[in-house]
Parts: sequence; structure tokens; C-alpha cells
Amino acid sequence: MATDKILVPTDFTHVSDIAIEHAKAVALATKSKVYVIHVVEHKKNLNEARLKLNALKERVKKTLDLDIEVVGRIGNIYEDIDSAAVEMDASLIIMGTHGMQGMQFITGSRALKIVTSSSVPFIITQEKGVGPNAYDDIIVPLDLHKETKQKLKLAATMAHYFKSKVHLISPGEKDEYLRNQLDRNIKFANNFFKEEGIECTTKITQSASSTSAFVKDVVKHSAVVSGDLIAIMNIPDNGLFGIFGTNYAQQMIENSSQIPVMVLNPVETHILTYSSFGGYIPS
Repeated sequence: MATDKILVPTDFTHVSDIAIEHAKAVALATKSKVYVIHVVEHKKNLNEARLKLNALKERVKKTLDLDIEVVGRIGNIYEDIDSAAVEMDASLIIMGTHGMQGMQFITGSRALKIVTSSSVPFIITQEKGVGPNAYDDIIVPLDLHKETKQKLKLAATMAHYFKSKVHLISPGEKDEYLRNQLDRNIKFANNFFKEEGIECTTKITQSASSTSAFVKDVVKHSAVVSGDLIAIMNIPDNGLFGIFGTNYAQQMIENSSQIPVMVLNPVETHILTYSSFGGYIPS
């Protein structure tokens, strides 16, 4: 059986080191190999990048007791992360971001731009280090997009690896029709996790379904339950049946509590379930 591969982009800053720490935790749980990549725009910068990558490899081996493979690549950061992941058949990308502001290339908005083109799931981290048990509590926000169910299997996969509890959270929609739709999604998710043998809780927020209010509710609830990971879909359009779009994803990635966010792009318009880190099957 081939070993799963985790890809970690680096800009040689502290937040990238934190992403490598998260990658180690996931790699140990999933028996995966960690690859660290740095992308440069010009060939003249490649030798310097390789020197830095080799120095990073030695430092990570000493400080984290982790053997990594390093990759220097010429290209565009927005396109070549996904290309590299596809070429090496990576199952997961873990990337550090500098939040809303930062002098380095991977800020919150740029992180989302990289995520949007990806066919591989992402975990976006900030400066918060990984806990001793990694992801004990996983937060799963629910909205009205039918594609939102795609993330349930991925969340379940992580929950099985880390023996996590899953916490569902849904906006307090006042419109009766929308509330009924959300209730059905919550029931579906509860039943799904019950069948998977995963402990699950449910929270309905008091706020209406505005993006900023719901993000704040998710982060607040994450603090209450000591959340370690938030699982979201990156769905770019806003609308009656979606409620949240790209702005929601960016705000979640940049959350003030610096909770890592697992992001999945929808693949089809019909409901799919996630079979492993790297593939979809019809439900």
C-alpha cells in the first residue's frame, strides 16, 4: 500500500514552521510522508531556495524528529501548489497563513486564492501550534448548500484518525422554509456521524445567517468546546440556498482564535462523499 503524502508550502517563516508541526501530527496519525515545497518565480532564485530547503530539512529533523522531503519549484504560487500536489499524488495540503495582514506571500486572502484552484483538501493554519492530541474537537458549520455534505466524510476521516468529537453548528435562521432546510441538513449530519460511530453535538446560533455574525458564532462556539479544527466548504457564490460564499471562507480562515481550518472545494453539483483524503465517490 502506497504511503499517503502531505504537501506543505513554505515561505521560511514561523507560520510555515507551524504548518509543518501540524503536518507531523497528521502524518503520524495517517502514516503519511511530508513534503515541503517552496515556489520561486525565476530560475535565478532556485539555487538559493534549495539551500534554504535543505537547511530547513536538517532543522526539522533535529527539532521535530521528522524526516521530510523538500521540493524547489519554478512557477506561480497560485497555480503550482496544486500542480505539485497532483503530480506527486498528495492527499492533503497544510499551509500556514499570516492572517489578514502580513509581509510574506501567504496572507489570508492569498491563501484562499491558492485553495480555490486546488483539487486537494487544505488545512490552513496560523501561528497557533498543534495541541498534544492534535484535533480532539472538530467544528463543522452547516449551511444550505447541498455540497456542504461533501465535507462530512472528510471530517469523519479526521475524527477516526484522531478519535475526535464533532461539533455541528448551524445559523439561527428565522425564515421557516430555510429553517426546515437547515434542520434536515442537521439531521442528516447527526445520523451520518452516528453511523460512523463518532460522538457528535449540535449548536443552533442565535444570530441570523449573515456571514460575519455566523463566523463570530462559530469561533465563539469553538472556544467553548475547545475546538482544534474547523471544517468548511469553499463555495464562491452567495445565494438563498448557500447563505455563505467566498467572504465567509476567507473570514473563517482568518479567525481571531487562530483555529486551523480544513477547506474542501466542491467537485460536483450532486452530493458526493469523501472516500479518503484523496478521492470522491457518489453517495
